Amino acid sequence: MTWFEAILIAIIEGLTEFLPVSSTAHMIFLSSIFGIQDESFVKLYQVSIQFGAILSVVWLYRHLFFDFSSFDFYKKIILATVPALILGKLFDDKIDAILEKPLPIAIVLVLGGIVMLFVHNLWTKPHILSTKSITYKQAITIGIWQCLAMMPGTSRSAASIIGGLSLGFDKKTASEFSFFLAVPTMFAVTCYSLFLKSWEISSEQTQKGFMMLSQNQELLAMFLVGNFIAFLVSVFAIKFMMNLLQQFGFKIWGWYRIILGICLILYFYLR
Repeated sequence: MTWFEAILIAIIEGLTEFLPVSSTAHMIFLSSIFGIQDESFVKLYQVSIQFGAILSVVWLYRHLFFDFSSFDFYKKIILATVPALILGKLFDDKIDAILEKPLPIAIVLVLGGIVMLFVHNLWTKPHILSTKSITYKQAITIGIWQCLAMMPGTSRSAASIIGGLSLGFDKKTASEFSFFLAVPTMFAVTCYSLFLKSWEISSEQTQKGFMMLSQNQELLAMFLVGNFIAFLVSVFAIKFMMNLLQQFGFKIWGWYRIILGICLILYFYLR
């Protein structure tokens, strides 16, 4: 992977992590077009730069993350994270296998877009207007919804937002809780990828992520710069999404997913 490719992938991650369009799908498609998706470092990089993206949530909502007067906020997002951590560990190998096949991911992108076209009109009478009103049971339920994103192309953000809407959250509350839920989820995924998961670097050798970085200064530099870029771009993307959400709802993202998915299906099918 070149520096240009690393920077572009980090920008894409920052732009799409908190939009209901699947950041994983975007990074995989871009890496596949570059011809680098089979590289172990690229797969590690795609997962680990999500850490930079989640730091943008902590920064933008620091008044909540650093309010230690009550631990309800922390308990809710941690409980909501548990289902994804359990299923993610159980299906890790199967998820990796899907990540190597862009065409099924493009199809899921389209199907998810169709769902989002109708979500806007399904739940029109929200009664939960603040993240502080979310109960523990509702938090866990959204965590279960988030597990749908185990299928690459679904979008963690889309799954958790739809879960919130189904429980009576308004659009702003559902989106914000999805942002908060990303923090422990992506932090755990990043730590697992760096310190626990073994990456195949040859047909006969595997290596932990942190070892891969510590033994190559250029890869380490790409990792650090990629996280920094993802952080900066995500700050902009979150504000951008909230503005569009208030104006257009979720239909705009549904059409975007459908159009992009069809274009990618044609690209990967015809090439």
